[in-house]
Amino acid sequence: MKPENFPEDIRSYIIPQHRGKLIYRCLGCKLECGIEELLYTCPDCGQVLLINDLNFDRLKKISGRMWQRIFDYRKMLTVPALKGIYLYHEFIGPVIPLDAVIYLGEGHTPVVEANAFLQKKAGVRFYFKNDGQNPSASFKDRGMASALSYLNFLIRQQHVSDVLAICASTGDTSAAAALYASFLQPQVKSAVLLPHKKVTPQQLSQPLGSGAAVFEIPGVFDDCMKVVEALSDNYNVALLNSKNAWRILGQESFSYEIAQAFEYDMQNLVVVVPIGNAGNITAIMSGFLKFYEAGIIQTLPKILGVQSEHANPVYRYYLEPDAKKRKFVPMTVKASVAQAAMIGNPVSMPRVIHLTDIYNRMSGMQKVFFAEVPEQAIMDWGLLANRNGHIACTHGGESLAGLVAARAQGIIGKNDTAVIDSTAHALKFSGFQEMYFEKSFPAEFNISPNPDYINAPVLILPEDLEEVPAPGKPLKGDQFKKFVKRVSEEIARELNLTKVEKA
Repeated sequence: MKPENFPEDIRSYIIPQHRGKLIYRCLGCKLECGIEELLYTCPDCGQVLLINDLNFDRLKKISGRMWQRIFDYRKMLTVPALKGIYLYHEFIGPVIPLDAVIYLGEGHTPVVEANAFLQKKAGVRFYFKNDGQNPSASFKDRGMASALSYLNFLIRQQHVSDVLAICASTGDTSAAAALYASFLQPQVKSAVLLPHKKVTPQQLSQPLGSGAAVFEIPGVFDDCMKVVEALSDNYNVALLNSKNAWRILGQESFSYEIAQAFEYDMQNLVVVVPIGNAGNITAIMSGFLKFYEAGIIQTLPKILGVQSEHANPVYRYYLEPDAKKRKFVPMTVKASVAQAAMIGNPVSMPRVIHLTDIYNRMSGMQKVFFAEVPEQAIMDWGLLANRNGHIACTHGGESLAGLVAARAQGIIGKNDTAVIDSTAHALKFSGFQEMYFEKSFPAEFNISPNPDYINAPVLILPEDLEEVPAPGKPLKGDQFKKFVKRVSEEIARELNLTKVEKA
């Protein structure tokens, strides 16, 4: 739809006009810095940063109802830069001109309601938001679209040149970073660091296919992150982990899409998200707070962050009810099927603490909660979801298990509706399903496969067949007819089919 065909009262807003004034603000010493250079931590105290728009109050001059209409009508545009996360340009990157925006098809992933059986089993109405349907098959594309659009903007402004973008990863970050960096070649090249033998083959294939330099090192993600931090501190590289505040900005789009999908009515809504490096839960809280402050939503939804018992430092931190006595302690993680969330020292923990306090205070009550779940529940609920029409990764299973646990604890009420973040495509973690079905999980995972959830192919090869077809050796005539007849009979027997009597 062309802008001139929109209603006259919103026509001038359809193509974004807001000119933000973005700055980095330190969560520690509150230092403010310009965005003309690449910064990941405060140059004075070393704390992580958030990006703030000093012109944000101008957005409040437009009514919340008007913003709703702007976003709803803007979805009809065919302008590529506004088809993804930058549909919400004024709230995500208002300094980035539209011709610098990188759009590869990210954002606006489907919100799919669970069937009646699964909702009854979980004890609450819920939906999956399938972020595995992003271009690199994970939610990380939201942040990368933002971070690489910002890099493209800096390159065009000649603030930087010949950029090497680098990240540590458990798989999804490397896939997204390599994909988006490859779009900006030759100005941007990418390198990724992965923990050796701790990334699924499917995930490893992605940065390799996108042409990134891939380095595997001993240890776990936290070890890779320390190496990447050392590189970003001492060399001229662009860090693409969630320490990068532009990543957080892009991932706020998850919140905006949920608000739009539910027609901006957040009453009795719960958003469930796995925590991992804590960038996503940070972004979700930040996004809802912005929409609330601008009057686009009238209520802040509940947020439920979920962690495995094998990697639960955030959950442990919030076990202490007295905020003054809380002390964050990094932990040594154990093996987890929620592999991308197997992080013992989340980079964004200071952001979580900062935004959780603001979120609960703005709500006038506790609205941010945390849950832990066993590995067994992660696999069982994930498999059950996929047996009922979903494509949930293990982290989607972790979130569903957390929803069920929170429902049992009374954190989530019977009248609530939940949106569960399935962060990646199920095929990325199909190896864990294979281990489950083959009962081959190493002991450290603490998973005993439920026979009701195990599935395996059945070879149909009737013993009385003298000849069977093979590649390059087809059967013909009576032999082929016999093959078809006997195989169909065996399949019918396996499925207990009733033969149809012909008249």
